[in-house]
Amino acid sequence: MIQSVPAFNAAEYLVDRNVAEGGGARTAVVTPDRTLSYAELADEVRRVAGGLRALGVRPEERVLLCMADDVELFTGILATLYLGAVAVPCSTMLTGGELGTLVADSRARIVLGSTAFAGTVRAAVERAPDVERVLFTDEWDRLREAGSVTAPYPAWPDSPALWLYTSGTTGLPKAAMHRHADIRFVAENYGQGVLGITAADRFLSVAKLFFAYGIGNSMFFPLSVGGTALLEPARPAPGLIADRAAEHGATLLFGTPSFWGPLLAADVPRECFGSVRLAVSAGEALPARLYHGMRERFGIEVLDGIGSTEMLHIFLSNRPGRVRPASSGTPVPGYEVEIRDESGAVIDVPDVPGELYVRGDSAATGYWCRAEVSRRVFLGEWTRTGDSYVRNTDGTYTCLGRFNDMLKAGGIWVTPSEVEERLLEHPDVAEAVVVGVPDSDELDKPVACVVPMPGRHVDAAELIAWCRQTLAGFKRPRAVVELAELPKTATGKIRRNVLRELVAAAPTP
Repeated sequence: MIQSVPAFNAAEYLVDRNVAEGGGARTAVVTPDRTLSYAELADEVRRVAGGLRALGVRPEERVLLCMADDVELFTGILATLYLGAVAVPCSTMLTGGELGTLVADSRARIVLGSTAFAGTVRAAVERAPDVERVLFTDEWDRLREAGSVTAPYPAWPDSPALWLYTSGTTGLPKAAMHRHADIRFVAENYGQGVLGITAADRFLSVAKLFFAYGIGNSMFFPLSVGGTALLEPARPAPGLIADRAAEHGATLLFGTPSFWGPLLAADVPRECFGSVRLAVSAGEALPARLYHGMRERFGIEVLDGIGSTEMLHIFLSNRPGRVRPASSGTPVPGYEVEIRDESGAVIDVPDVPGELYVRGDSAATGYWCRAEVSRRVFLGEWTRTGDSYVRNTDGTYTCLGRFNDMLKAGGIWVTPSEVEERLLEHPDVAEAVVVGVPDSDELDKPVACVVPMPGRHVDAAELIAWCRQTLAGFKRPRAVVELAELPKTATGKIRRNVLRELVAAAPTP
């Protein structure tokens, strides 16, 4: 006999529940053009779900979305979940060929796209023979006229809900498969348990909805407590985000290290962020300089943490009022972490680096059609992060970079983040990344790639001497390369492999 499992649909949890509990009049979503209450959002979700059902979308079937952060993407994702189908939001920064790889891999029959990205989407579906219908936002009203779905599909907590593709910068893209239950888990354990979110909060995120980080910030967290999502379709430039925060009274601001640096360098008035009670940083380790800069310049405490597409959101985080700068804090409620050596043995003493492993109920069930890599990453209840970490004596954890980003100089291991932290303390430096570049003897030497503060230039000899003041001589950069900008992935992470290629010919003494 098959055991009965209580139904749980994440879209019902996020939307209908708020209306049923009397919150229908509260503001759910604000965009530059529209504002929806929870009652209006519920109606939109049912209408879009009706249109998708009329197109033949069935439970557990994939619907791929390549759309800007606006009402259509927001309701499109929720409507897909409402039907019991699987939402596959994809980056709008991809080329037609790159997006085509994801469309074909997902086997999606229905693709939804913003009209602004029509050229990219059309080029993508040419590579995907399974696609039967492509619908753009200028046809959205027609989609909504097909009739409403009156009740959510009775999905189970373990039913598939959301696929999120990794960036694929170091290999083939792969979709991390998440369940309906994962959505509630991250909202309640991190959103409510760490950030203390309430219905009074207004959420503004630099990361977009097609990122694991962004969809948590702008959808799962606000809707889980009846709060307000502030969506911005445009590129998140510092001035624009400051204007949106001031205009809509954002109380929670979510960014990345690649955003905080330019924000501090921009001419943005302090009062723009007067309503922000807390900020969050993820994507890469937050340098202490940026943490202190945000406190001094805007009076905002930034909680650095680490999450992953595989775990859906942040699982290690600093806590309000208890930040250890340059660390990722401690495990989020519901998660456990371990540091292991190259053989997989647990390192149970502080100050010894190893690879970070995490255990928690939001872990993806695996990668779609990637059995071999799934077996390497998802090890029973534990997930390998690929990040090099050390546990500090106070119980916090500090990121040393990607596990394969460590480099040797003179036969001694060098942690790039340590050198980068020192470079960022220099007043002329806005961004800094250290990579290992082989010299004439094929031995790696640390080379610093630096973006200067606006209107300034960097002096290579001065920066090398600056590093030697506080770092061991073998850790110093052997050369400094000045760049206008650093190559980054769609999630804002540094593309170190590209930097290595760019500076391979840099002279090293």
